[in-house]
Amino acid sequence: MCQEYDLIVIGSGPGGYVAAIRAAQLGMQVAVIEQEALGGVCLNWGCIPTKALLKSAQVFDYCNHAAAYGIEVIKAKPNFQAIIERSRDVSATMSRGIHHLFKKHKITILEGRGKLLPAGTVSVTISAAVTHLYRAPHIVLATGARSRQLPHLSIDGSHIIGYREALSRTTQPDSIVIIGGGAIGCEFAYFYHTIGTKVTLVEYNSSLLPLEDEAVSKYILKSFIKKGIEVYTASEVTKVDRLQSGTVVHITTPSGDLQVESELVLAAIGVQPNVENIGLEENGVLMESGKIAVDGYYKTSCNGVYAIGDLVKGPALAHVASAEGIVCVEKIAGLTPDPLDYNNLPSCIYLQPEVAAVGYTEKYAKEAGYKIKVGVFPFSASGKAQASGLSEGFVKVIFDAQYGEWLGAHMVGAHVTEMISEVVVARKLETTAHEIQNSTHPHPTMSEAIVEAVSAAYGAAIHL
Repeated sequence: MCQEYDLIVIGSGPGGYVAAIRAAQLGMQVAVIEQEALGGVCLNWGCIPTKALLKSAQVFDYCNHAAAYGIEVIKAKPNFQAIIERSRDVSATMSRGIHHLFKKHKITILEGRGKLLPAGTVSVTISAAVTHLYRAPHIVLATGARSRQLPHLSIDGSHIIGYREALSRTTQPDSIVIIGGGAIGCEFAYFYHTIGTKVTLVEYNSSLLPLEDEAVSKYILKSFIKKGIEVYTASEVTKVDRLQSGTVVHITTPSGDLQVESELVLAAIGVQPNVENIGLEENGVLMESGKIAVDGYYKTSCNGVYAIGDLVKGPALAHVASAEGIVCVEKIAGLTPDPLDYNNLPSCIYLQPEVAAVGYTEKYAKEAGYKIKVGVFPFSASGKAQASGLSEGFVKVIFDAQYGEWLGAHMVGAHVTEMISEVVVARKLETTAHEIQNSTHPHPTMSEAIVEAVSAAYGAAIHL
């Protein structure tokens, strides 16, 4: 006899565990299948531990520039092993928190590898000799993603590593080549450079952070070069020679080919969904461009089967997966949730200065046919930013010139990953520039830059 549940979730990342908890809140009997650690990649090998590393780098950076604040500090030095251990401890604490939440909501944890079988059944393989079967009318696939690999750049854990290996390595490399100038690559470039590793960053596209607004991409490139990070854009790593003492990285650039000697190579060229060997083909689950095809409520072509997170089309972001999980299970429960608005999902990159964005970039707003008003306010004109010694960056806002719709916002600077939420809520409420300009922001704060940028779009900025 199969143990039966109302809902079974395969995977306990930020999509899976959030979906499970919301389903339990709605009265469902829920089981979650996890083959490794609760919290998935985000909590154990992604969002949370990397932010812990970046915080350590920021503290070290503060120590090195303490004199600018009138503070004398004896020369600081990083303890790489302690930095990594702190990062792992933070992840372990958060994982224990999910165990507590599952216990609170009476969610069953099924340890092992889950696979979709016909007729609402899943198998959980614990070992080569032990497999158990379970059944539910609703099954949510939330198996996440892993580091993308290229055939000529296979991750071996010693010469070429992925983000996972980077988070468990206990010795600091003297030099590193990072392949990929997206969010992951840029965050690691900032981290390693700040603690004293020589960093070379290679990006295939013509700009760093190619998904961001052009002004943001240009600013981060200049910031990295100013910091002393060696950056090659519109470039490609064609080969890596693996030597006993390190690597030789062959790079094709617009200026010609070059070779860079480096102790280590980090492949940060994105992620690929974990869709293999989970029963998709056997159950006729339709795919679309390498991901699972779903409707607006994440139902697949297989009755009673749903997919969320990195498995489906959309940005591979933890908060997106969580939002999808909630929409999915609320629909299953018979509620009427609004479909997710993918044009109002914020993205955040935790460099120093930070990057945050939501909505249209200037380029895509124009391509969509909008006539736009653009406002920019630099943090160099912000009293709080100057007092904090954090005057890098700007806030850029984009409005529809005809109706005043807030089309997008793009920020570079300290604490902008916290500030972006104001824009998300405002856009959800269909707020126009008028409401923002007439909403008093506290002084002195970094958030004043938002109202100043909005005012600048309409020629009414006070401090420019």
